[in-house]
Amino acid sequence: MLITDEELALTAAQAGAAVVRSMYGASLTRFQKSESDFATTADIEAENAILDVVRTARPDDAVTGEESGCTGSGSAERMWLVDPLCGTLNYAARSMLVAVNIALRVGSDITVAASADPFAEEVFWTDGDHAYVRRDGVDERLTPSPDSRLVDVNLDPPFPNEPSFRAARLLADPGFVERFSPRVVSTTLAVAWVAAGRRAAYVTDGHLRDSVHFASGIALCQAAGCVVTGIHGQPLHTGAGGLVVAADLDTHAALLKLIGNRFPPDR
Repeated sequence: MLITDEELALTAAQAGAAVVRSMYGASLTRFQKSESDFATTADIEAENAILDVVRTARPDDAVTGEESGCTGSGSAERMWLVDPLCGTLNYAARSMLVAVNIALRVGSDITVAASADPFAEEVFWTDGDHAYVRRDGVDERLTPSPDSRLVDVNLDPPFPNEPSFRAARLLADPGFVERFSPRVVSTTLAVAWVAAGRRAAYVTDGHLRDSVHFASGIALCQAAGCVVTGIHGQPLHTGAGGLVVAADLDTHAALLKLIGNRFPPDR
């Protein structure tokens, strides 16, 4: 029987997560990608495990992996986006806040996605219509909630909207601190947590179309019913870019107001 795309995403994410889990705490070779960014042998081995699963089941599909780049046609109708270890610096420092992300883009839409937490041994996933978390083989629907008031802010570069906007400055904004409790976990696992009701919102700058880091989390939040826009409330992947994902309209509106205060009136 042909495996469905959503089950393939789950299987691939779990395969990558198993590698990440098994190599945790080991002495890892680092491969410098830039002055501030590196991969480890765990990133590469996890990506290889994911690619083995995808290529075996869908040999004609294109794949973009964070470490291996694009294989197949870049204009392919079906493209798998793979981030084998989101939070590499956390992982190398022996912090367990990491994620394994995979998403399938068909045409211009993300149709299925999965974000695995290797250490909680749970996978957040979507079939494009609804969002779930799978634990011990059991699926539970995700329900966003603003109740925690926890908001993750991504501090990593690039910062295309400088000097007007730098996400880090939100952390010192009196209005932000009065209403929300800021968090910085340095992994897109936090995006999935918004869909799951474990975070009220997530904010980042950047141009995120076809991002191996963010495609999965965005799809999860959209399927779960979160409010998902760019940093000015505009449709995703347009204008200034960025991402504001919130559990509800009230939280989203409050964050847009705080972000808007950072831009000049004639932006």
